[in-house]
Amino acid sequence: MNGTITRTMLATAAVLLSAAAAQAQDLTVTSWGGSYQDAQREIYFNPFKEESGVNVIEDSWNGGIGALRARVEGGNAGWDVVQVEAEELTLGCDEGLYEEIDWDALGGRDAFIPAAVHDCGVGAIVWSTILTYDGNVFQDQQPQSWADFFDTEAFPGKRGMRRIAKYTLEIALMADGVPPSEVYETLRTPEGVDRAFAKLDTIKDDIVWWESGAQPIQLLGSGEVAMTLTYNGRVTSANKSDNRNFKMVWPGSVYAVDSWVIIAGSPNAEAGMDFIKFASAPEHQKDLPQYIAYGLTNAAANDLVPAEYAADLPTSPDNIKDALELDTEFWVDNSDALTARFNTWVGQ
Repeated sequence: MNGTITRTMLATAAVLLSAAAAQAQDLTVTSWGGSYQDAQREIYFNPFKEESGVNVIEDSWNGGIGALRARVEGGNAGWDVVQVEAEELTLGCDEGLYEEIDWDALGGRDAFIPAAVHDCGVGAIVWSTILTYDGNVFQDQQPQSWADFFDTEAFPGKRGMRRIAKYTLEIALMADGVPPSEVYETLRTPEGVDRAFAKLDTIKDDIVWWESGAQPIQLLGSGEVAMTLTYNGRVTSANKSDNRNFKMVWPGSVYAVDSWVIIAGSPNAEAGMDFIKFASAPEHQKDLPQYIAYGLTNAAANDLVPAEYAADLPTSPDNIKDALELDTEFWVDNSDALTARFNTWVGQ
């Protein structure tokens, strides 16, 4: 009798260990969906799976530090590796939501551009939020600035905007005549914040809000909006894959770095680090601009990008010279207050 019980217990334990081992080989990587994640699948997810034997399970999200807090504090994160925006990286690291990065495994911090280096994250891309319009709609007179974006008389039609305070307030100030170099100085004053919201008031009835990265391109393609702010890589992807004629206005674009993080307590942290190493290698990163035009974070990778693709990147000299770098410190300090005011404003 006891021998039977022992054999049964051992068999059950073996099954559980086998299941745990199988689960440990399932690495959940969460990104931003759409054409960008399609590109990641081709150059990162599938090749990493083939090389390592680790099964990559994909998920997508729309961002927000609250979503990450809930997963970690709930004790069952479900995600292993996540691509986050700069503010989420800083806040989450301070709150202990991420594992620390083993930079020695990545060849050292000096292998990456400075903005891609963080104790808790590895830069994945440099991307821009940019004014975009359909070149087939605006042929005789074309938008040239955020001021034109806010001018619904000269350029009729709805405007697509991301439903978030970040980027929206910066764009409103630039539309109101504030030079990019003075945007955050202005936003750090109560008068500057009031000025941004006053400018937004002028087109509030014409705004179509979006939340996921795929939406603005869909809105523009369907004609629901005449122009929109969107992510530069989505534009070039749509032009290539869907034969669109979407145009981008680079002056006044806002650029930032997204990073890979490993969720604290992940049972697959080691595999997560292996994935980040794979996705950060120059021989893999260099292929991204062929699919979608985001800047690269591994310094050596940039030297491997063909000139025909490099010109479309937010990091190219012509595109970045009149752009605004997102001030992560500002948003870490002011996000709660400005987000609350923004949400109230949207709901009024």
